[in-house]
Formats: sequence, C-alpha cells, structure tokens
Amino acid sequence: MKQLPAPYGYSPMRRANSVRRTTHIDMTWPGGSEQPMHFMGCGRDVLTTEGNAWIKVLAQDDFTASVTMDRKILSIESSCERCDVGALAGFTGGAYLRAVLQERFPDERQAGTPLYLLLDDLSGSSLIAGWAFTQRADYIDDFNIQVVEDSALRQTMMNVCLGFAEGSTSLSGEFGSTTSERCAVVQSLVNPEDPEGWPAMPHYTEASMRRARRIDVWLEHDMTRAEVYFQDSASRADGSRVAVHEYCLQAYIDSSSGALVRLEAEPHILPYPECPNAIANLDRLLGTPVQELRTTVLKRLARTEGCTHLNDAVRSLAEVPILADHLC
Repeated sequence: MKQLPAPYGYSPMRRANSVRRTTHIDMTWPGGSEQPMHFMGCGRDVLTTEGNAWIKVLAQDDFTASVTMDRKILSIESSCERCDVGALAGFTGGAYLRAVLQERFPDERQAGTPLYLLLDDLSGSSLIAGWAFTQRADYIDDFNIQVVEDSALRQTMMNVCLGFAEGSTSLSGEFGSTTSERCAVVQSLVNPEDPEGWPAMPHYTEASMRRARRIDVWLEHDMTRAEVYFQDSASRADGSRVAVHEYCLQAYIDSSSGALVRLEAEPHILPYPECPNAIANLDRLLGTPVQELRTTVLKRLARTEGCTHLNDAVRSLAEVPILADHLC
C-alpha cells in the first residue's frame, strides 16, 4: 500500500510575475439534511507582478444554486451577465451536464473563464457533497468512509474509476475503517503571510462540503509552468476541516507549441489504497496540447485507467495557456 505524504498545508506565497486562479464551491444544507443543497461558488484570477504585495484582479465570477441530493439543479444564478446560467435548471450533475455546458456556453469554454471551471465542477462537487455528513457528531465513526454494502449500488459503482475497480477495498471492505490515509484534518488554505492569495471563504461549524482549487502559472525559460492544487474537504462542529481528496500537480508546458511536456502528481489525501496508483498513467497525456485536456483526459484515463479526482485536477490545465497570456 502506497504511503501518502502529509496533508499539503498552507498555499505557497504567490510568485512574482505569476497568475493565480482560485475557485471554491461551498455546499451546505440550510433546510436540513433531507432538503436541497445550497451551492455557493466563487472563482478569481489575479496577476502578481512584484513580490506578493501588488495584486491585480483579472477576472472574478460566482454562482449560487439549489441542488437536490440526487444532483438535480433546481435553480442557479450568477452575477455574471455574459451568459444565462439559469438555463441549467432541470439538468442533473454528471457527464451529461458537462456536454450541456460545452453546447450552451461555448464562449465561456473558449475564453477559459473562472465561471466555466466552476460550472464544470458542479458534476464532481455534487457527487462528493454527501461525504460532509460523515464528519458530524452523530455519525458512527468520524474517520470511516462507508464500504458499499448494497449489492445493487456496488454493481453500479464497480469500475467507474480505479478506486472502485472490481475487487478493490472500497467494494470488498478489506481495508481497515480507521486510518489517516482515508481522510485527514487540514489547515486553512490561506497562507498567513499571503492573506490576499485567496478570496474570503466562509467559516462553517454546521455540515458543509467544499471543493477548492488553486492554479499558479508562471514562465520559466521556454516552459510555461503550472502548479495545480485540488482539495475536497468537510467542516466539523469545532470549526476544523477534514479532507478526503487532496492532490498537487506540477506541469511543464512547451510555451511555443502548448504541448504538455512533463506532468507530476503527488497525492496527499485519498480514501482507498488503490487510488494513488492512477498517477502511473499520467504519461499517456504527454505531448497533448493542454487546451485539449478537458476531453483528452476523459478518453485516455477513463474508468479504471484513472482517478475521478485526479482527472478533474488535470483537466483544469486546459485554461493554463489563457492565464499565461497575461504574463510577459
């Protein structure tokens, strides 16, 4: 079983001459656990020129939505006037929703806006949202991710990704139920020496789930460099947070061709011992123009060839060339 490193910790200080994109989606249940989820998402791009004191906001988008526990979008709105996100009401989170986004909002996709990344995350974040309730005091074991016991559900989930491959511990229950490798208490993402590195994020003691991303982009010789961070975490009653997924990626992109030259991924927190094995297949993406990764990842690392959450992190590299255009 692969030994995972410690949780990532604070975000690094912003580099001089870099662009940082951050997004976070918070999911709460204001009407109680049997009522629809409330989604609140914010995405921001900032340019840092010298040190980390001077910052220019390049773009900022948001949305709020009401979503049922079976992932149907009841309502959705945004302060962004570029497109009508309300058109997504009635659709359900999943692969099909991403196809709808591509069809309905081609300009947002082409421009690589924070809004498009937030909407693309509706599928994954709505899927993981219910994990928040494992961290409440009335749950049997704070560090237990339930093994899938229902045989019909087990058949549905089998082979959807490497972590749920046939014979895996997530389906068999062979892996112990209490271990720090399954989830871990994490610090704030905000570096106390760089408080402007993230926009303000709410502090919760009630049940909540958060999907957070950070993409740092800078130029290094003939390469465009990117560090991509991804975390799914839930709140506890004492105000602390516990993460169930956490990855950090290092990407090297040829600045002239836009092709992915090198990609390294370090899993910090994952629920099952098979999950980290997905990083072995990342070399299949080398040579791919990064702007094509949103679709290429889903083809080359499909089902048991990849990890759902690692795939989500890699797909976000598609916007790196657009962010890099702000650098000189």
